[in-house]
Amino acid sequence: MLVLSRKKNESIVINNDITIVVVEIRGDKVRLGVEAPKEVPVHRREVYDAIKRNESGQSATDASANLESE
Repeated sequence: MLVLSRKKNESIVINNDITIVVVEIRGDKVRLGVEAPKEVPVHRREVYDAIKRNESGQSATDASANLESE
């Protein structure tokens, strides 16, 4: 893992087309702004994990439906 230090209004660039900006620092919370192309999904980790769990459950449901139809 690469660890970088940034101050308010400073940013990092990923792959020439994604920019992460430190918008605000308040106590132990940091607000980040993400500029990315529309086709690049950007999610908080807990949302990403929920999407993946849902996709896994959907795949399992589809697989069992296929087995039942055979």
